[in-house]
Amino acid sequence: MHFSSLGLSPALLRALERQNLHTPTAVQSQAIPAILTGNDAMARAQTGSGKTLAFGLPLLHKLANEAAQSPRQVRALVLVPTRELAIQVGATLRDLANQLPQAIRISVVFGGVSINPQMLAMRGGTDVVVATPGRLLDLVHHNALTLSSTQILVLDEADRLLELGFEAELKRLLALLPAQRQSLFFSATFAPTVAALAQSMLRDPVQIDIGGTDQEKPDITQQAILVDAPRRTQLLRHLITEQKWKRVLVFVATKHAAEMVADKLRKARIYAEPFHGELSQGKRSQVLSDFKASRLKVVIATDMASRGLDISQLPVVVNFDLPRSADDYTHRIGRTGRAGEAGLAVSFVSHDTEAHFRLIEKRHGLQVPLKVITGFEPPEPELGTEGEATHSSSHAAPDHNGGIKGKRPSKKDKLRALAARQQH
Repeated sequence: MHFSSLGLSPALLRALERQNLHTPTAVQSQAIPAILTGNDAMARAQTGSGKTLAFGLPLLHKLANEAAQSPRQVRALVLVPTRELAIQVGATLRDLANQLPQAIRISVVFGGVSINPQMLAMRGGTDVVVATPGRLLDLVHHNALTLSSTQILVLDEADRLLELGFEAELKRLLALLPAQRQSLFFSATFAPTVAALAQSMLRDPVQIDIGGTDQEKPDITQQAILVDAPRRTQLLRHLITEQKWKRVLVFVATKHAAEMVADKLRKARIYAEPFHGELSQGKRSQVLSDFKASRLKVVIATDMASRGLDISQLPVVVNFDLPRSADDYTHRIGRTGRAGEAGLAVSFVSHDTEAHFRLIEKRHGLQVPLKVITGFEPPEPELGTEGEATHSSSHAAPDHNGGIKGKRPSKKDKLRALAARQQH
């Protein structure tokens, strides 16, 4: 299939050709015709499957075929959960719109920076707004824009919007929009809260579900390494050096861990930077710019980077800390293996986190054998006086029964241990 078979304008087809884009992905081939006919759409598609073009191309096609109002009013609104995704979506839409004969003005707004420049940029109006919900409400409150003329609403990464607590803001924004509009709903998962939101905002939507098709599965090799938890940074340094990784995105659990691991790598003469929500927008943009341009070798990030970052030809992702949510595992490793490229995802697993990793495997139907690298293997668990497993790791958290929280053996395990002691 070619993009030319989907009903897009010749100008958009030429813009795609200039970017060497010829064949649509599964979500694009199904969503674009449905959106062009004016239907609401509800699409589930995995990270890296091409969702931005799936809604962006028909959105620009429809706006380009309509006369712009004077003064310009917001005709299309794209809501996203993070600054990084707002910037990425805005850049994709602008790259295409700049090559169209009709002028389409696109504004990108998000919090964490001064609102004044964004208000100034809205003077004269805009056709498309890509926004995070909180900052968009701020701009409406300051009369910088109105949403009464919005024809198309897109919720991108809808599940993440709800995870980040934007449900109240979304309800307030939906109340400001015209009842007669086209609504497009894109999400990586259809959890009950996501389905409820979709039902409240969509009318007889075309339902697209390509998230689990083999054709869309990225080429990602997954590895798991059993490691002594206090030696994870040393293992990371070893792998970067021995495997000659040119760029690697490392996920940790907290801002503090991001700062600490990056500092340790820099002391080992490996150029690394942290990436988390408490950095200034300028610093975050600089880190991403340097990383994409290969001026920066390692980024140590919290889960805010698990969605919305499109880094071409990123070869390796490392789960230094396992994600709390099994769903976030897919989003994290989905930063590699994008656009047909092969990728590698490595997870560090300790005795204390092995049960959680097995849960992640079960949720995603995976079987990733644990490997051990000589010199970094964890000490074997010891058997306590009551048959409980104990660990020498200082990170273990004993429970009140003398065992390790999350690692208590079953009744059968206890009986076997008791029988073994009695035999001796």
